[in-house]
Amino acid sequence: MMFKTPFLILLLLLTSLTSLHSSQFSFRKYSHVESFYSDISLNTIEIGLRYKLPPAAIMAIAGLESGYGSGYVAQITGNILSLGAFKGDRELPRLYLPYSKSSKMVIFDAKEIKKHSRDDLSWKKRPKSLKRDYRPEPHAGSTKNLELLLYDKKLKDEACKACLNDFATRWIKTSSNVKVFRDARAWLDKEISSKGMEVLFNKETNKKFIDMIGGQPHSFNYRKTWPKKAKLIMNRVGLVKLSTDMYVKKMSFKKAWINK
Repeated sequence: MMFKTPFLILLLLLTSLTSLHSSQFSFRKYSHVESFYSDISLNTIEIGLRYKLPPAAIMAIAGLESGYGSGYVAQITGNILSLGAFKGDRELPRLYLPYSKSSKMVIFDAKEIKKHSRDDLSWKKRPKSLKRDYRPEPHAGSTKNLELLLYDKKLKDEACKACLNDFATRWIKTSSNVKVFRDARAWLDKEISSKGMEVLFNKETNKKFIDMIGGQPHSFNYRKTWPKKAKLIMNRVGLVKLSTDMYVKKMSFKKAWINK
């Protein structure tokens, strides 16, 4: 069957656009990325709306800082944003943990450690992280029950939610001691006042928020490459679309994730 030229051109254009759109969300093909955002997206959107912060940007930062939840500090503490401890907070202490040569990761679960040969493990003293430990009492700040959140999803969800809540209430606020955080808060308040809460789901708003709080001295992360990495994650995972689909279109995470 022969296609008429206009129809063929339209078909090729649609195919090209679909391919481009799919490649933009290329990180969605990874199961560990899907699992991480399945756990935190709804809480992030709720906290973002409650405290007037752009959800996609926060999710991108969490993915970057925690390695999509795979970093041993994030796994132990629930501190997916790598937030430093404030005075009076429990911190993750110094740890003596092995690195597995075969799996290329730090192991902290005693059951998992036993599965590896002695030659596969390289033990090392890990310095005090200075990061807040969101495990519940009496576990927070201790060297015991490091695997607690691995086996209790409810406690893990609560720890991650507490971390997200801290970011919104203790970091990005008008009274912050950090100028870039105060400036970001003031800018967001002005944007919301003039454009409404929908602006939190605007791609440019999320990008600018990341640029404002990082990539410079005395900011969330001083490295110049940090904003680029966070925005790359936001774009490749399609976090603006994900948060919009879930909040504006009322989609479940599962439906929103496959809606590319």
